[in-house]
Amino acid sequence: MTQNSLHTFIILFVILQSEVGTLAFKFMLTRSITHQEITRKAILQTTAEVCKTQALQQGRDFVQPSILTVESLTEACSSPTSSKGFEQAINTVCDSNAGIDKHHMSDAEYHFDDESFSKGWNLIKDGVAAVKTAAEEKNYETARERLGEIMHTIQDFYSHSNWIELGNLFPYSNLIRPDRQIDNIAGDRPTCRNCDDNCNSNILKDIIDEKKLTSGYFGFNKKPGKCSHGDFLDFSSLLEPRGGINKDTHSSSHGYLHEAAARVAIAATRELLEDIRGSLGDSNFLRLMGFSQSSVLCFAIDTTGSMGDDIDEVRRVTSDITDRMRDTVSEYILVPFNDPDFGPLIRTTDPDEFKLQINALEPHDGGDTPELCLSGLRLALTGSPPQTKIFVFTDADAKDKELKSTILALIESTKSVVNFMLTNGLAARRRRSEDLNQGQNQHYSTRISNPLNQVYEDLALASGGQAIEVTKATLPQATRIIVDASTSSLVTVFQAVRNPGKEESFSFIVDDSLKNMSIYITGTSLVFNITSPSGDSQTNEELNGTLGLVEHVGNFYTVRLTILDQVGLWNIKMSSLQPYTIKVLGQSDIDFLFNFVELSEGAHSGYSVLSGRLPANRNVTLLLTIMGGDTVTPTEVALVKSSDSQSINGTLEKLADGKFLVTVNSVPAGEFVVRVMGERSSSRSSNGRFQRQSITQQRTSSLVITARTDEVWEPGKTLSIPFSVVNNSSDVLLNINARNDRGFATVFPSSMYDGSGNSTVNITAPPNTPSGTQVTLTIEAETSGKSDFNYAVLKLTVR
Repeated sequence: MTQNSLHTFIILFVILQSEVGTLAFKFMLTRSITHQEITRKAILQTTAEVCKTQALQQGRDFVQPSILTVESLTEACSSPTSSKGFEQAINTVCDSNAGIDKHHMSDAEYHFDDESFSKGWNLIKDGVAAVKTAAEEKNYETARERLGEIMHTIQDFYSHSNWIELGNLFPYSNLIRPDRQIDNIAGDRPTCRNCDDNCNSNILKDIIDEKKLTSGYFGFNKKPGKCSHGDFLDFSSLLEPRGGINKDTHSSSHGYLHEAAARVAIAATRELLEDIRGSLGDSNFLRLMGFSQSSVLCFAIDTTGSMGDDIDEVRRVTSDITDRMRDTVSEYILVPFNDPDFGPLIRTTDPDEFKLQINALEPHDGGDTPELCLSGLRLALTGSPPQTKIFVFTDADAKDKELKSTILALIESTKSVVNFMLTNGLAARRRRSEDLNQGQNQHYSTRISNPLNQVYEDLALASGGQAIEVTKATLPQATRIIVDASTSSLVTVFQAVRNPGKEESFSFIVDDSLKNMSIYITGTSLVFNITSPSGDSQTNEELNGTLGLVEHVGNFYTVRLTILDQVGLWNIKMSSLQPYTIKVLGQSDIDFLFNFVELSEGAHSGYSVLSGRLPANRNVTLLLTIMGGDTVTPTEVALVKSSDSQSINGTLEKLADGKFLVTVNSVPAGEFVVRVMGERSSSRSSNGRFQRQSITQQRTSSLVITARTDEVWEPGKTLSIPFSVVNNSSDVLLNINARNDRGFATVFPSSMYDGSGNSTVNITAPPNTPSGTQVTLTIEAETSGKSDFNYAVLKLTVR
């Protein structure tokens, strides 16, 4: 290679490496075995063993499915309602695994490149300890994320080192043993010779004979005589000794050993999972894997003196739920708030313990009307698993409205649903005596919304929840929504928001897998007419009609469908100029999960999950998981604008069973949701079509904010977190904020000029902070005109 051509290659390498990073077991469209496949197979196989052990201990039969899938295994484990939680947990682990190639693409120790065995071993040791600590503290999402990270490093050991070339057929257990280090490393000795087209035997014979451990170098810093990673984009493979030893794909330098490396990587991943299982115990291991997480209920309750009636109703409804639905609610969370206090967060899997905590609440104090409602809600959002159903009870305005943007960031990042039960409607106090006499009257007249509740309504809409305004006397009629939320396999078929309201017709498809269907409609002065596929109709005035039962309290309508033949195309005609929302729910095994992702193409095809709001004015990609078995096929995925139902369809590309990439060329302006339509081949109906929608509203932003840290944070120490903001808006001045849910001292710049820039957030843990304490930090950037906003949410752990 001439000097000019070498110079040209270096420039090309630097450009491309910044895009694709170091190589590893591939992730996306490939016939080779991917990190995702390795991770998924290991989790399924290990979880099957756990279920088998538990079944034998409990005297139950366990028949292992011939083909292990999420659906088949949860069925065999006698926990079919856990399928969505299990799939979501696997996806979190896989997504975190994939993120290593983006966030640490040039850090050799994360891939065991450059013979970085000691550093890689330390990463795994610290990571395993962090997983166990987080899981023991019930911070399962954090544990899954750390688990995916260390899985990547372990799996890369077998693809990037010469462990397989040394004839080993089993995992190297020292990788996960904190009391043993990696030994018999080649050290400064030469390890490879030149190879060109065929590199099968390029590792030196004495290295093989003496069982010396080595790995390939990647990039520019290759030591003399050492092996290279190899293949396209590895500059070191052009330096003597030329060639490579990686086994990432069938076509890699040592691709003839690709399947052998993948088999041992699966076994090593299982060995890691068994180690964690042994530490946590079988029940907690299954919780880490998302089992029994069909429904998590969280209550944030105002405990001021005027809330006595509300708290009594919470006691009644939670007692009913815990008595009747023990098998469908896996965890209960309680957050009291008042002024000037909020918290602590109380969580339990024991329904009787939860009832005791609820019964112990005593209304007290409450001088000025506004309360720290959003502070309590923030604690609920940061302390609950993703996609939790949160119910907030209050009769007061929020005193801490400055937290609204932080709450929005947490709602969007967790996809949790927040419902507000508000008993502070206008004229409610002066009519309370009348309400005591008329509380059971279904014809209680609606009233205009209390303007003090606007912040609650905005947050409810963003999450896909409801802001329900009732009197204290009629609150018991509205709490049926909590019972609905406690049911298993709850899916959203359709939802829409109109503000301002207008006359409009909405249609949605009901498939034969749906049961126990309900329609929620909120708003004031509403008139609506619902029409079934057979042509039967019912208005809001017919409380017991041909289609079902209409329940009306305050600004909240519930229509419970009782008609036998529900399959087909339904229509709702709204006749109101006032704002309103519509949400159609039911129980079904057909559902979907998704993440917006950024793909890296070229020699290394991978992805990383996008955090924060989506970039504006560009195409987007979704990684879609379809639940419901191999008979369910999506035919259309669209981004649907919440305000007028305009939709933009995406292009579907199948990756594996139940896994799809969806590319959408543009994103709707304002709020939007994801809609999936498809077919089920085993359906009893003629067409078998189904429709589902995401709940949380998505938004784009012209601001991009990124923040990440891997530094160890100890009690009494200050953690410095670098962050960057890219501003594509016309506003050159940005307001910066950083908040955490523990109240730890935080220092950050209050503004950023000239559009974009880099800065640091410093957060200090008090000296008495217990080890394992998790802190949620939200870094926010907002244009000075308050027209645009984006955020980064970090989960930090004090060790």
